[in-house]
Amino acid sequence: MAKKSGVKNFDKFHNFGYKGLYNGMTANDIAKRKDLRYREDILDNMGSDELIINLFRISQTEQKLQKDNVKMENNANMTHYMVGSKIRNTIKELGGILLEDLKTPDKS
Repeated sequence: MAKKSGVKNFDKFHNFGYKGLYNGMTANDIAKRKDLRYREDILDNMGSDELIINLFRISQTEQKLQKDNVKMENNANMTHYMVGSKIRNTIKELGGILLEDLKTPDKS
């Protein structure tokens, strides 16, 4: 769906979603915090709660891009950020643990 919305730079697009969900952190910031090796996948190194929340962010962004018929890369990036940010705020309001405070599992 992101491609249909005009996204060409997928690294940048993904970082917008991470930034919204992880209080400004990029994929590189998250990988460093998790002490991952170069090119090791972030999603493969999450516990179930963190993975579920990220998959929810991805699916909700996809739905919003489609429902709102988002065109242009910048609008898609901002939509991804907004979805991540709203999910983060919901976790905060519920008193949940913010994603950057979750432990990285010992085994992926």
